[in-house]
Amino acid sequence: MSTKLRLTILSFLQFFIWGSWLITIGAYWFQTKQWSGAQFGAIFSTMGIASIFMPSLMGIVADKWVNAEKLYGVLHILGGVVLCTIPMVTDPGMFFWVILLNMIFYMPTLALSIAVSYSVLKREGLDVVKDYPPIRVWGTIGFIVAMWTVSLLGFEKSASQFYVAAGAAILLGFYSFTLPKCPPPSKDTPSRSLVDALGLKSFALLRDTKMLTFFLFALLLGAALQLTNAYGDTFLHDFDKVPAYQDTLAVKYPAIIMSISQISETLFILAIPFFLRRFGIKQVMFFSMIAWVLRFGLLAYGNPGPGLWMVILSCIVYGMAFDFFNISGSLFVETQTTSSIRASAQGLFMMMTNGFGAVLGSSVSGVVIEKYFTAADGVTKDWQGIWLSFAGYALVIAVLFIILFKHKHTAQEVPETAEEPLLTVEQA
Repeated sequence: MSTKLRLTILSFLQFFIWGSWLITIGAYWFQTKQWSGAQFGAIFSTMGIASIFMPSLMGIVADKWVNAEKLYGVLHILGGVVLCTIPMVTDPGMFFWVILLNMIFYMPTLALSIAVSYSVLKREGLDVVKDYPPIRVWGTIGFIVAMWTVSLLGFEKSASQFYVAAGAAILLGFYSFTLPKCPPPSKDTPSRSLVDALGLKSFALLRDTKMLTFFLFALLLGAALQLTNAYGDTFLHDFDKVPAYQDTLAVKYPAIIMSISQISETLFILAIPFFLRRFGIKQVMFFSMIAWVLRFGLLAYGNPGPGLWMVILSCIVYGMAFDFFNISGSLFVETQTTSSIRASAQGLFMMMTNGFGAVLGSSVSGVVIEKYFTAADGVTKDWQGIWLSFAGYALVIAVLFIILFKHKHTAQEVPETAEEPLLTVEQA
């Protein structure tokens, strides 16, 4: 089996796990359990809370002490076991803690999967900018397959979605032990300071103004990502209360409609190398922010009937919104750091996006929606107002980013073979 195929399987299963429940948990929460919106915001904040410390911590462990592929496997097996217990939870308070425990195991695997893939590709003499996106696109396909599987099996409102995710997690955990070895790059490097000894060297990147600005905007965009993940599926489910829309495809199988977002991702992922080399990270990230404005704005005026085209177009736009921020951001971090801290640097990026960003997006949005966009009955929501407020948030970020992020694109910014970074910790 070729190296690229092995990494493709890793990427597919990595996101199949998440796709099995991330988009449909809202339907399970609101439609089946009928728990409150404010509490749901807390549930989505679990991935943010876990991402604040776990990706960086596990990145440090992978950089200094344990093979990345082994650590990756253990985390997935533990996460799969926790997923199996979720259907047994009947109290929203306990649900929070169980989901948090699962996120503690899952969130660091996002950064580790990138670190493992980059390490293996570079060892084979391949170019991560050119060769990683076609591999990563299979993660998106895995996410789509998971959403379709859950939807077609009728599990969107069922706890069975968590069993599907658990099976994939345990399978990936054992599979990871067969991957090429990724030993800790800093294991035999003598520590010159307490920062080195604790594996915190990647945080020195924050001393560089450009990198600090980049990470702060990554945090703000991470908040936008959680908004669409948390509310997209249940937004379409809410239309089943309207007789004119009850029998439409979008209401019956909303996860399938929302999966168009991931299908769009597959196209934009493959376009990333061209856009990065042609426009540079600043413009690519700006394109992402404008795409978020369009994503939310189209949802504000879309519906499962005559306005279905707006919902579908919003899903297509999502591909650019997500990929041009998330995938391009990880490639940018990869080209800006030394090999000795790459796993922990990816963990730092994940901490900002899926950590602080997720906490900001999920917790604040839950409270705001409950207070300003929920009717007196505590159930009916003003979805147009919700999506327009999200669009306004993304627009403000875009304007601030183009003003504050000082970065000049050069032809050498994303070289064909990125052996050495353009920005080292010492330069930071």
